[in-house]
Amino acid sequence: MSIKPTDDQHHGPATSATPEPNAPNADTALARIGDALRGLRYGSVLAIVQDGVVVQIERTEKTRLGKSDR
Repeated sequence: MSIKPTDDQHHGPATSATPEPNAPNADTALARIGDALRGLRYGSVLAIVQDGVVVQIERTEKTRLGKSDR
């Protein structure tokens, strides 16, 4: 018995290597990621990639309380 993937499952490389016309290019994406990292002391920066193109950048910043603030 074999199991076939459904239409909504994708296995292997993306079928389209051409970015969408309105998608930012790699240099723009790297600049935006750099902006998100600038000044970040504690936290994370997450780049969401779809079909080989950065489509979203998320920045999560954490504030650490010192002993005098607790």
